[in-house]
Amino acid sequence: MDKNKFDLLDFNKLLKASDVADLLNISKAFAYQLMRQGELSFIKIGNAIRVRPIDLQNYIELNYSNTDVE
Repeated sequence: MDKNKFDLLDFNKLLKASDVADLLNISKAFAYQLMRQGELSFIKIGNAIRVRPIDLQNYIELNYSNTDVE
């Protein structure tokens, strides 16, 4: 991706699964899995699935942890 990946957090732009995956440093398949399981809210427009940046921000905040990784 050419732009700084956090430039995608323009709150007027809907994110593709590939954008979500890039921002979270996960696979696109895992991004879809988060949506399918209801952990990450999304919007369906026809066959297209998009995520609002605010929903991605909320997901990150809900899953933020200050504890050590085991």
